[in-house]
Amino acid sequence: MMTPTSPSRTVRFADFPTLTAALDFAATGETGINLYSLRGELVEALSYARLREQALDLAPRLLATGAKPGDSVGLVADTEADFVRAFFACQYAGLVPAPLPLPAPLGGREAYVEQIARMLASAHAKLLVGPTGMKDWVAEIAAKTPLNFAGALADLPQSQDHALPEVAPDNTCYLQFSSGSTRFPTGVLVTHRALMANAVAITRDGLQVLPTDRAVSWLPLYHDMGLIGFLLSPMTSQMSVDLLPTGAFVRRPLLWLDLITKNGGTISYSPTFGYELCARRAEVASIEHLDLSKWRSAGLGGDMIRTGPLRAFAERFAGVGFSDKAFVASYGMAEATLALSMAPLGGGLKTERLDVERLEQHEAVLTEDAERSREFARNGPALPGHELEVRDENGAVLPERGVGRIYARGPSLMREYFEQPQETARVLSADGWLDTGDLGYLVEGEIVITGRGKDLIILNGRNIWPQDLEWTAEAEVESLRSGDVAAFSVPGDGEETVMVLVQARGGDAETRAALVEKIAGVLRLRHQVEAQVQLVGAHALPQTSSGKLSRSKAKAAYLAGAYGERA
Repeated sequence: MMTPTSPSRTVRFADFPTLTAALDFAATGETGINLYSLRGELVEALSYARLREQALDLAPRLLATGAKPGDSVGLVADTEADFVRAFFACQYAGLVPAPLPLPAPLGGREAYVEQIARMLASAHAKLLVGPTGMKDWVAEIAAKTPLNFAGALADLPQSQDHALPEVAPDNTCYLQFSSGSTRFPTGVLVTHRALMANAVAITRDGLQVLPTDRAVSWLPLYHDMGLIGFLLSPMTSQMSVDLLPTGAFVRRPLLWLDLITKNGGTISYSPTFGYELCARRAEVASIEHLDLSKWRSAGLGGDMIRTGPLRAFAERFAGVGFSDKAFVASYGMAEATLALSMAPLGGGLKTERLDVERLEQHEAVLTEDAERSREFARNGPALPGHELEVRDENGAVLPERGVGRIYARGPSLMREYFEQPQETARVLSADGWLDTGDLGYLVEGEIVITGRGKDLIILNGRNIWPQDLEWTAEAEVESLRSGDVAAFSVPGDGEETVMVLVQARGGDAETRAALVEKIAGVLRLRHQVEAQVQLVGAHALPQTSSGKLSRSKAKAAYLAGAYGERA
């Protein structure tokens, strides 16, 4: 039986010095974590009381491997109870868990083993704990990395003789690898103090958690939105949470909404593409059994917010109780633990339609002209205790509607990139300001994200956002789906060349040539851009750990010749 919602409880909004103190308190109630199978069936209901007991039992066994408090532990982050137990056992043992991704569905075993070995080396990990079903993989990884222990939880030594350390607020809580970090993994070092500050901001100020709330998620636990947003934050506010494996959602997106319906979920997040997948699946599947009327916080995060698919979702599911007022646009990143801003609850999406030509000149000018415009979502004001600034290329703070680089400051920021002092100094100033690498502007105190600085295409003095090109192609070429297009610039003859990779599903040579010409024509007409269009395989474009397109990986793969001869 799943753990209850427990509406009679009094919520404590993460006001604890450490994550272990938060679990100690949550264990006094009846709520907990419910883990589901790929088919959407309940596998294990793990109350916070039982989780604490099991974590305390496992903690000395982790130390019995020879690991010392402060050492890192690689945890393959499958959505199963053993990962949760191992993560919290690390907390009580004073060890630093580093959640690691699962193998990609179409990725090769050798590439995955190499990737995890690099991550473990980057984290200076002493232990590797993985699912029982991946024992052979874990052994293969261990053969490439010096470790004290590699195996499943059940393989740990039985010794209970190791005293557990005192856990302090400034101890490292976990190591979060940033999205897409593979060849040169970057570990974000987050302290208990930073985590708890972010959990307070999320639960008390952003989501305003109620005793009647219940969280539901399919997000991967090796990504900050899944780990912090839907494992750690719910626990810090003593909320029950239902976790569905990411693979279950990918295969059957409507399982997500089934779970919200069945368990009375009120809080759940997804990147835009998750809502888009559900709306598309609902075109051919029955949804009459769904009841989304309790879903009060339909959060958006993890990628650029696209308003069209969200409106389609709201329209498709309005008949089963979904309200578009439930949408909550958010902004954040692993370097800030998770969240930096959240839109006000109950207001739905607030958007701005901007003149693209003026945007290319760093100005956010409103327009009604749909031909040369883009719609952006307001992501709310900075969470209490945090600050956001927008600066120009010289570091001067810009006025409202000035488009520039976004900087953040507050108690949730990482302490450093692990063992990378130069990279830390590059993004984190002595007075505590983080260069987010994102571009955007402020309006009425709310932050609007317009793109990633490193992805910006500069062509003949114009600033072109690659997602503009991608979304235009996907919207106007019927055979293309969300995530099928990656746009970036590459060195050309004297100036940058705009390269557009497109996932194509079959077709003869004539059909494929026509597709290339159609995409190039659309981009020429809509953006006055001459683009080199190259078709790639149906699943060839790489994704980040949260399932969104990795433009930087696609560019690197293209430059390395992974897609054949360069155009």
